[in-house]
Amino acid sequence: MQKTEAKRPKAGLFVTCLIDVFRPSVGMAAARLIELSGCDVVVPRAQTCCGQPAYNSGDLADTTAIAANTITAFEDCDYVVVPSGSCSGMLKKHYPRLFEGDPAAQSRATQFANKVHELISFLVDERGLKKVNGEFNGTVTYHDSCSGLRELGIKTQPRELLTSLKGLTLTEMAECEVCCGFGGTFSVKFPDISNAMVEKKSANITAVEPDLLLAGDLGCLMNIAGKLKRQGRHIACRHVAEVLAGELSAPPIAAARAAALRTGERPAIL
Repeated sequence: MQKTEAKRPKAGLFVTCLIDVFRPSVGMAAARLIELSGCDVVVPRAQTCCGQPAYNSGDLADTTAIAANTITAFEDCDYVVVPSGSCSGMLKKHYPRLFEGDPAAQSRATQFANKVHELISFLVDERGLKKVNGEFNGTVTYHDSCSGLRELGIKTQPRELLTSLKGLTLTEMAECEVCCGFGGTFSVKFPDISNAMVEKKSANITAVEPDLLLAGDLGCLMNIAGKLKRQGRHIACRHVAEVLAGELSAPPIAAARAAALRTGERPAIL
């Protein structure tokens, strides 16, 4: 009797707004890594923002409507994988709270939340990936984003996969776990405090002289890369998924914009 091949799980990729608009190379890298872990990738077209900006601003009505749409969009997926600790935290930790008072809706939201995973945690903790067969010749340092670290417990997972790459040297900066000052709406509401925080982060990065800064949240990376660029620091910034997947065809974050500003052209990608 011929052995039936096991069905591959279906992983829905939650792209995130920032990746969709500014850095699609991260989405492509994420899809490649998810496939490497043994899953089929789908990208539901009905997905939108996770709702975090509205949630942080107290707009619970719109947040709940966004959550209901997201839950429906990924209904038939075995997993929901998110290349962002911040958005993952919103989907996994906060969605069920939106439906308190409606047991049926809350149960559905909880079932959805249970299959949500941040990308790197998904690869290591859920799929058992221990190494990536790739190469990166250079020194990197890693920034731990607040949501990924504190809400989801992501700390060792990216470091485990990064140090499996041939040629890569990981050098830890001081206070790698301290916030960069972005915090979504925080940076808009408290710009002076936010700027002071990212200046300190920039100093800690610069002190270890890396070729590349990595993180798992594009919001943090955009904030830090922008500060480094304005300071004239020549330290490239990328999402960790890009390096792990070997998806390095796009310029580092903020590099394309800086070049476009010099030439007067409109940047095609951040």
